[in-house]
Amino acid sequence: MQVSVENVGKLERRLVVRLPADAYESTVRSRIVDAGRNVRLKGFRPGKVPVTVIEQRFGAQIRGEAMSELVRTSFQQAVSEQKLRPAASPSISTSGEPVDGQIEYTATFEVLPEVGKLDVTGMAITKHTAVVADADVDAMIETLRQQRRAWTSVERAAQAGDMALFEFSAQGEGFAHERERVGTIIGSGAMGGDLENALIGHAAGDEFDTDVMFPADFRNAALAGKAANASVKLMRVQEAKLPDVDDAFIASFGIGGGDVERFRADVRANLERELTGMLAVRLKNEVVEKLIAAHPDIELPQGMVDAESRALHGQAQAQAQQQGQPFAADVSVYMEMARRRVCAGVLIGELARQNDIRPDSRRVAELLATIASTYEEPTQVVELYQRDPQLMGGLQNRVMEDQVAEWVAAHAQTTEQTLTFNEAMRQQ
Repeated sequence: MQVSVENVGKLERRLVVRLPADAYESTVRSRIVDAGRNVRLKGFRPGKVPVTVIEQRFGAQIRGEAMSELVRTSFQQAVSEQKLRPAASPSISTSGEPVDGQIEYTATFEVLPEVGKLDVTGMAITKHTAVVADADVDAMIETLRQQRRAWTSVERAAQAGDMALFEFSAQGEGFAHERERVGTIIGSGAMGGDLENALIGHAAGDEFDTDVMFPADFRNAALAGKAANASVKLMRVQEAKLPDVDDAFIASFGIGGGDVERFRADVRANLERELTGMLAVRLKNEVVEKLIAAHPDIELPQGMVDAESRALHGQAQAQAQQQGQPFAADVSVYMEMARRRVCAGVLIGELARQNDIRPDSRRVAELLATIASTYEEPTQVVELYQRDPQLMGGLQNRVMEDQVAEWVAAHAQTTEQTLTFNEAMRQQ
């Protein structure tokens, strides 16, 4: 195999590879013979299909597969010999035809930047810590009771915390919103504070007008951020009844015998699992921010940045469509965020490579078990991941990123900061 490398940019490389055509033709002939033994064609006995028939029917496909395999294996060998680290799959150009006894192809690709030895010993890192207190367990149990509350119609006037079913129309400067029927829990803010507060003190059957200012993020874009006069008819008022923490309530979580202590232990274990995950996210975010800040001029593969920008754009577009919201943002809007993500990935990957940090198989298994436990059929989820190399690769990458963040915290100038459970769980 003959290999030549040309630098066509700061990170772009052009690799020309020449291989003996005999090896390619030998592979093709071998695959044709194998196909003759295994393929089943009408009119021929199994294993007796003539080579000429195989060549005629499947020759193009076999040659294409043989060429792809030849390029794949030789490219891996070539970049290894040349000590190149491709940032993404190469663009391959070849005629696929032997010339002067050789097969030649050109591979164009970007390589990962050479950033030199990464020293984190002077980096200032804040590592957050927190524990689950008894009060946090109590608060979660109260949340679980709220989630299982029952609603009963009442004749009295509505008050905060009640569920109200009502109709309303709205008129303002230059617009009129037709009457619609909606429901809300008073005080939740789902329909805006002004409109919900106006329901307080009214009973089912009451009709009234009120001035409201719809919030800027109101679910109906036509009313968002607008002042209006609303005509309201209250149809129904219901009050909540919370379940007691009794045998039936505890059994609904799969715990028999009304064992309150076991129930609390399960709640605590779930909270501790969520807290551990959030503290890991906080540490990783802290490390990533400091790494990026320490390397503002790093050269990044533009192909990786472009791909990440398109992925972010696609995610935002899908989310907007799911929520029924308009979406007109250009891909370029996500370029800076994409660049930061790629920069983080490159630097974390380089730290892992330089310090021989590899995904801990035990932690990968624990993370998979945690993810699977949130589904009704955990075993099926585990099998799905194990069958899908891409899913498992993503899982292993998450674990490695956490391990790199922990390694950085152990070697940098790290200060611990204690948070409450609620502070730690708050989205950054």
